[in-house]
Amino acid sequence: MAGQHRELIPFEGDLEADGDYEGLRFSDVAFDQIGSGGCHFVDCSFATVSFGGGRLRKTRFTGTRLDQVRFVATDLAETGWQDVTLTGCVLAGVQAFSAGLRRVVFGQCKLDSVNFRGATFTDVRFEDCVLRHADFGGATLRRVSFAGCTLADADFTKVTCTEVDLRGASLGIRAGFESLRGVTIDGVQLVTLAPFLARHLGLVVAD
Repeated sequence: MAGQHRELIPFEGDLEADGDYEGLRFSDVAFDQIGSGGCHFVDCSFATVSFGGGRLRKTRFTGTRLDQVRFVATDLAETGWQDVTLTGCVLAGVQAFSAGLRRVVFGQCKLDSVNFRGATFTDVRFEDCVLRHADFGGATLRRVSFAGCTLADADFTKVTCTEVDLRGASLGIRAGFESLRGVTIDGVQLVTLAPFLARHLGLVVAD
């Protein structure tokens, strides 16, 4: 996954729209209400960085690592993420619809009210993350796993799932049970989901 094998250059200054940034280290800085869509970050690292509001739409992250980064009410719609690792990051109130994620790892991240509608996830791992009110409506998930995660009030409406592994996750799904066809779950999860699946199918359970 993402990793740098060269000395990164500390970044100084402001982010500009459509800028190309390669081999840079961003650390201990806050970018608030920026209008820097269309950027491309290649082989960069972000550590203890915060984005408050602002627009990064259509920005691409390639071979980049993000540690302890906060995105709050940030526009990340139509962004591209490839070979990226996010560790200990927070995404809250983020618009990430129609984003494309390939070979991405979320480790110990907190995602609250993130809009992933229509996004495409390919070879993505969520590990020990908390996802509250995550909206995956209409998204495509290929080879995606959620080991050790907590999903609370997640929306899977019209999601296309291929080789999705939910084992080891605490499941709180509020909509889109029909989209779970073919996903892998464990026995404990089956017991948890049974009442919701029965209700969705219109089954009457009577003893």
